[in-house]
Amino acid sequence: MKKILFIASECVPFIKTGGLADVIGSLPKYFNKEKYEVRVIIPNYHCIPQKWKDQMQYVTNFYMDMAWRSQYVGVMEMDYEGIHYYFIDNEYYFAGEKPYGYIHEDIEKFAFFSRAALSILPVVDYQPDIVHCHDWQTGLVPVYLKDSFHDSEFYANMKSVMTIHNLKFQGVWNIRTVQDATGLDMSYFTSDKLEAYGDANYLKGGIVYADLVTTVSNTYAQEIQTPFYGEHLDGLMRARSAELYGIVNGLDYTEWNPETDMRIAANYTAENFRKQKFKNKLALQKELGLPQDKKTLLLGIVSRLTDQKGFDLIDCVMDELCQENIQIVVLGTGEEKYENMFRHFAWKYDDKVAACIYYSDELSHKIYAGCDAFLMPSLFEPCGLSQLMSLHYGTLPIVRETGGLKDTVEPYNEFEGTGTGFSFTNYNAHEMLGTVRYALSVYYDKKRNWNKIVDRAMAADFSWGNSSKQYEELYEKLG
Repeated sequence: MKKILFIASECVPFIKTGGLADVIGSLPKYFNKEKYEVRVIIPNYHCIPQKWKDQMQYVTNFYMDMAWRSQYVGVMEMDYEGIHYYFIDNEYYFAGEKPYGYIHEDIEKFAFFSRAALSILPVVDYQPDIVHCHDWQTGLVPVYLKDSFHDSEFYANMKSVMTIHNLKFQGVWNIRTVQDATGLDMSYFTSDKLEAYGDANYLKGGIVYADLVTTVSNTYAQEIQTPFYGEHLDGLMRARSAELYGIVNGLDYTEWNPETDMRIAANYTAENFRKQKFKNKLALQKELGLPQDKKTLLLGIVSRLTDQKGFDLIDCVMDELCQENIQIVVLGTGEEKYENMFRHFAWKYDDKVAACIYYSDELSHKIYAGCDAFLMPSLFEPCGLSQLMSLHYGTLPIVRETGGLKDTVEPYNEFEGTGTGFSFTNYNAHEMLGTVRYALSVYYDKKRNWNKIVDRAMAADFSWGNSSKQYEELYEKLG
């Protein structure tokens, strides 16, 4: 049996700031239990809810040399849904009301976490074959494995995989501080190792030293080898292209399932959505104060309101969009200019636009179930989960062809009768508007065709079962 260790900075249900936590909380459950034993290490943050802390068992503690100082490492553990979790305890590093703070503090915090995650393994008597690291917070793990830990027989044969969930976040700080925090020899801070543009870069270290590198969609794996998407690491990504793989994230269909979802007004399936789905639309319209009309196309947006997500395109044509026979509901927070833009249009077109400038998990489920279409015009999108949710709920995604959006949404082709949504290629506001208008014309003039697209969207399989098999194949490549 192969032993796999996931090391990450967050994990559902214990702590979550973004999609990374969903991946770490879901993926380990889907591996073939007869062939793989997967365990997970995350920090024991002060802000993990008390109900989880009450279930943790104390294992041990010890002091670890960290550069020139000695640091306390506490180890807690628990089993949850068949997976064994370790929590690394240190009140100095993991205090605070949220998992991440200022980058200069996080740099030292995650140097400690990366070293501690490897140091606890002999203590808890667990020797993984493969250490699977996620994002810049664990970028030092492959570096340490090849550095001070390499001399120990216990670690000598461990292989490492580095997964990039979003290349934009790299863990960059000045070399002097990082050298002091990590205890790594200065020979590591050269342009072929951790140094990038005069600074030290954690993610770069992970990419250079890991045995294999993965990212969260096939298209994104190609895109990050180009200057536009490569975030200044495109040369390195091209150099490692032979060991670079794209595997689309899955969706936890136990959590996101219109047939069993307790948060929505009416449950429905691929068989009966024609008779049931509109009840969710009427309930959502009523809740948000929009005119109740099952015939009007309701367009949903659930997102962080940032440039990356394409809101400058929406801003550019929002007035034109509101002239159409359409209702728009938006849920999310982010940049002030976009929050205010949606508030303005909700005031100007109060019978067409509902702006919910906050986040609510319950309302997000209602939007995925109640809307007819879902807009996601991202500038870049490593994988994206919202389009997977909308597909499964039969809410047709309208997306830009980038990253995971291109890999998961097949554009509608009226001549071949194929496709699961609508897409446009260029990052252009009027190209997006034209695609929305095309979707509207299909919805109003060719309702039968629209319903067939919904059939195909709901039949698409983006469960974790699919993705986990691809990860298993990768692990086999490492021997």
